[in-house]
Amino acid sequence: MIKDTRLILALDVTDRLQALKIVQSVKGHVDAIKIGYPLVLATGKDIIGEIAEMAPVIADFKVADIPNTDRLICEEVFRAGADAVIVHAFTGSDSLKMCVEVAEEHGKEIYVVTEMSHPGALDFMQKAAEDMAQMAANAKVAGVVAPATRPERVKMIRSIIGDDIAIISPGVGAQGGSAADTIKAGADWVIVGRSIYLADDPRQVAIGIGKEIKDA
Repeated sequence: MIKDTRLILALDVTDRLQALKIVQSVKGHVDAIKIGYPLVLATGKDIIGEIAEMAPVIADFKVADIPNTDRLICEEVFRAGADAVIVHAFTGSDSLKMCVEVAEEHGKEIYVVTEMSHPGALDFMQKAAEDMAQMAANAKVAGVVAPATRPERVKMIRSIIGDDIAIISPGVGAQGGSAADTIKAGADWVIVGRSIYLADDPRQVAIGIGKEIKDA
């Protein structure tokens, strides 16, 4: 992805027209649109291509299966127009390797979850986060996901993966994370959802967060 605004919109809506309207509003003020199962299950996978015509799309499907199933999922998502897919690492290095191979075949990117932004991530994920970050680095993925709600963890993950792998960080806004603190901790992009897509004027909110990031 091109690092311009360093802001990614998490578009967790389920209405096609609403989704397209929001993307039209914020395009140029975000570097990518992250979409997940709620929107795709509600509208069909063609929404990926429709959004991709306006902005790069990260498919947040948190792919986590055996290598062959991961391959099939990633191939379908890339064919639909996604620029990147988010996958889990806990299924092991062979599954992750398959996702990376498919991405390379399509000229696309893989982002690996190291630690999620919600409180429940502390139950199990944090214990394995550093190992998963190292696995991601070994697999030479495009980037990893680390929590904006815990900037100290972003800093830790950055120390493991080095400077050549990107960090995208969810949890800014409704979950309490700070865009400025997250960028200062080492993230390349922050991910914001509800604070933007539920706003009366998503464009203005995106511009405001972009300014906060730039000032940081």
